[in-house]
Amino acid sequence: MEECAFLCGVGSSRGCRCPQKRQRPAERAAANAKRWSGGIASPMLAPPPPRCSLQDLPVEMLVEIFASLPGTDLPSLALACTKFHHILHTDSIWRRRCWEEFGFRENLQDLKMIGMSYRELYAKMFPYRNILGLWQLDHGYRTLLNVVVDGLCITGWTCRPSLNTHVDGLMQFEPLFRIRLTERKSATVECMEGRHSRPHNRHMQIQKDRFSIQCIKTDHQKDSPTRPWDERGRVLVQEDGQQYDCLTYRRLYLPPRHPDDLIRPGLFQGKYNAYCLTIAMLSFHGKYARVTKIMGITKTLALEIHIMRRIQLRDGEISRSFNELSLAVQEIDQQVIREQQQQEDGTEESQGHGWQSPALPSVGESGAAAPEEQPVPFVLPVGVQSRDQNYPRTCRMCFYGVHMVTFHGFTYPRRFPGVFILFDENHFGFIWLEVKYFILYSRVQNTFQNVEAPSPQAFLEMLKNI
Repeated sequence: MEECAFLCGVGSSRGCRCPQKRQRPAERAAANAKRWSGGIASPMLAPPPPRCSLQDLPVEMLVEIFASLPGTDLPSLALACTKFHHILHTDSIWRRRCWEEFGFRENLQDLKMIGMSYRELYAKMFPYRNILGLWQLDHGYRTLLNVVVDGLCITGWTCRPSLNTHVDGLMQFEPLFRIRLTERKSATVECMEGRHSRPHNRHMQIQKDRFSIQCIKTDHQKDSPTRPWDERGRVLVQEDGQQYDCLTYRRLYLPPRHPDDLIRPGLFQGKYNAYCLTIAMLSFHGKYARVTKIMGITKTLALEIHIMRRIQLRDGEISRSFNELSLAVQEIDQQVIREQQQQEDGTEESQGHGWQSPALPSVGESGAAAPEEQPVPFVLPVGVQSRDQNYPRTCRMCFYGVHMVTFHGFTYPRRFPGVFILFDENHFGFIWLEVKYFILYSRVQNTFQNVEAPSPQAFLEMLKNI
């Protein structure tokens, strides 16, 4: 009986359901003799595993599973069987896909009023999935464009710095184009700029990391100049005897964040002159940090910060003497140039990274300070000019940096050494020693969607193209 209970998986109190209990005594004896012939037990065959299929799961569970899959996988899943095909018509699946992939958060009543399901809405938005995110204009004044799902439309918002020319102000947004998703046949692309802001149809060409939109030239209020592109980046295109204003954008990714970064990377507003602000991107790359200008005139501006070459502050604050500070930075700059030349010549890299200055204690490849380091007082050196006097009066760290400027008509950038000042999580600055000018940067407080790079390599490739 114990052996029978083991085979059947039930106890004696519940009764045995084994087939051998229903056998006659003679049949049981023959079976036992066959199993125990020769005094050696024959191996027992394991019962076959139970057949388990995805189709056997409850419909409610399948709906939850399908709703968590990417929308690109669902059409193939619908071809698997008739049951899956019917389940994938459940609107809650496509509602979740619209929410997670496109950020669509309208309620079902809005769709019922226009007679559209979430499945139909997803099909309308799917061809435009690659244009969601942040973009940079290719020509002219490099404005930024943020493309988001806005209600039952996909809207492209032109992003510009604050009009009050203060680095802490919020960015301004103006609609450039709108894709209406409520049309029954196909989505319609409308241009939101032109004569008296009258919307008109716009042609759009979408690629993976680039897209262009063009309108008939006469639909815009101002005539295009004779040059191939104007200050707003419009390119004059001739097609079929018609003239078009064409705008081309390339994708921007925000830098990824790592635990050892000094502060959170991202977009910052900087004040280069008295008339306008510009947008720059702070990113970290091991021993270096980079501030890349991504908005403004076509002239390229970038800061290269040597994180391992920290400038130690004397007596709790940066030197107020411009000559002392300039001398200290020049010593570091000469050492950096020597090391770069040694690397280019293939010689052994210098082992002595530290240096000594009579003005400041020491600077070297000693590593960045801990994030919990206490702020110290900060005052601009005498003679250094700034367009923004509302800079923080305390800072955390100072580093050697180089301002790289590529002027129009030149292939290689010109380098200007200076001092990078890290104030806090949302502010940093740079002292351009050659022109005795201080630039303050403040973090952009606006948030953007669909701006994560798919891989570190993709972000570096984008940064290289800028």
